[in-house]
Amino acid sequence: MCGIAGYYSFSNKFSEDELHDMTNSIAHRGPDACGYFKDETIGLGHRRLSIIDLSENANQPMHSLDGRYVMVYNGEVYNYREISTELKQNKKIDFRTSSDSEVILEAYAWYGPDFVQKLNGMFAIAIYDKEKKELFVCRDRIGIKPFYYFWDGANFAFASELKALKKLAAIPLEINKNAIYQFLHLGFIPTPQSIYKSIKKLESGSWLKISKNNCETHKYWSVNKQVSEKIITSEKEALVKLSDLLMSSVQYQIKSDVPFGVFLSGGIDSSLITANAVNISGVKVNTFSIGFEENRFNESIYAKAVANYLGTNHHEFIVSYKDAIDLIEPIFDTYSEPFADSSAIPTLLVSKLAKQHVTVTLSGEGGDELFLGYGAYKWAQRLNQPLVKAFRQPISSILSNSKTRFSRHADYFKYPNNILQYSHILSQEQYYFSLQDLDHLLTEDFSNTKGSKNAESLNNFGIEINHLSRNLDAMEKQAVFDLNFYLQDDLLTKVDRASMHFSLETRVPFLDHRIIEFALNLSPDLKYKNGVTKYLLKEILYQYVPAKFFDRPKQGFAIPLEKWLNKELLFLIEDFLSEKVIKQFNYVDYKYVKKLKEDFLKHKQSYLYNRLWLLIVLHKWLIKNEV
Repeated sequence: MCGIAGYYSFSNKFSEDELHDMTNSIAHRGPDACGYFKDETIGLGHRRLSIIDLSENANQPMHSLDGRYVMVYNGEVYNYREISTELKQNKKIDFRTSSDSEVILEAYAWYGPDFVQKLNGMFAIAIYDKEKKELFVCRDRIGIKPFYYFWDGANFAFASELKALKKLAAIPLEINKNAIYQFLHLGFIPTPQSIYKSIKKLESGSWLKISKNNCETHKYWSVNKQVSEKIITSEKEALVKLSDLLMSSVQYQIKSDVPFGVFLSGGIDSSLITANAVNISGVKVNTFSIGFEENRFNESIYAKAVANYLGTNHHEFIVSYKDAIDLIEPIFDTYSEPFADSSAIPTLLVSKLAKQHVTVTLSGEGGDELFLGYGAYKWAQRLNQPLVKAFRQPISSILSNSKTRFSRHADYFKYPNNILQYSHILSQEQYYFSLQDLDHLLTEDFSNTKGSKNAESLNNFGIEINHLSRNLDAMEKQAVFDLNFYLQDDLLTKVDRASMHFSLETRVPFLDHRIIEFALNLSPDLKYKNGVTKYLLKEILYQYVPAKFFDRPKQGFAIPLEKWLNKELLFLIEDFLSEKVIKQFNYVDYKYVKKLKEDFLKHKQSYLYNRLWLLIVLHKWLIKNEV
């Protein structure tokens, strides 16, 4: 796990000093070593967090045995030993290190770009061919590791984090209003966009090959293309297969030359990862959880119960509003662009706790998307019923006028009658702005960014999902949407930046591509059965931990943001949603924002807290970046 940065230019557009500035700006991603390579065309920088082979021989940039290639790489490839064995048989080579980095580089030298198909892991890789003067870059299948880049048709630059690219004076930093539109709708900026027009995110499962005045692109893997015509319907077969895959994935991912642990929330996913780790590991497993002083949000008691049952070395941290306040400022440096998932705060705190004891952690991201764990999937099922589609407008009106808690649900039925429905469900599940809301929220200055063109990638997804190898039901389609967008650009972004902020590597066993491909072709009846979400996962988990430990509603990794914004964090509303600030940037209509504030603070509509949080994050980012 590391941080990478670099540039490729025949016109000396970038300097060696800038390369050092780029690399140093992401030192938190790799505090153990720093290295550079430069010639007349290329500059490569690397910050190392030592995990496998702690010797200096495994430092980067790394040169191939024949001297032709040089590489910087961020991530972990878990099956490197198998690839090493294959290379030794085919290439008759003796490796200088026991690192996965050297195996990756030699695999590229032997197989070329197709080597990515052999990799099981999380990675962002840049390899320079000194002979051909070509640069090859790639990103893992599901987008676990970040990769930002700039390309103007002649000059290329890249980095693990956006802040590093901002060190290059030649890159124009014009705000991408299209990205702001999507941020207000989804709470994150979806790939391939970033907050700046000139900077993109490399799509997951993609590679680029850059040569003088040319950039070749290739999509080598995608979620949608893993959907096959046939599905697994046998529960017995599925249980055995998934149990084996989970065991294999966890066994791969606990390999480390430094101490490891598991983030344990006490929920289904993290408990199953922990149970597998305990079953496999030859040492006592460290587990880490976080709770809140507000009892309604404190799940740490459940994590502790599971930890005690499994016999882990458990650590917990109870969070107060003061802990959250202390992270308000750092969180904007950590995420570099507007990012509204407030659970980033506890993720930062639990990462800080874990780093005191270990350098590697396992986390449960992906379980909900793969096995239908979210409430959004039930909404997708409801909203796709013919009668609901036909009468959604009157249903919405009735619920809006209701004096009960169901009035909140009226917004779900206000979806646009087109292919953007998937983003609508995600948006409303998170209490964000619908596309109709944005038509009223955004000012006239924003008028050129209104409409479906602002969600082009979401629009393309809606078209593609209706042309897969088999027809998916509504719940499956919503889950595939989340795998393409929410998982990559919200959850994985959150965990990567938060953990790497404290130089902690976090691995995600559910996102082994073999498990993803299995889950995509598992009958939905084995994911959601008789009203039970994540049915198959639970059946496996209950072989390790009794079901009584999980007999409670799903809660999620949330903070009491509604309560804090009314009291301890009220200053954020006052400071960043004032009339002066709103009108300074003139992106959103102050009258609309004023009503949002009044309705929330007078407790008319308490669920509006996440919309206010979106606007706080946006305007605080704008102020900090002096836009």
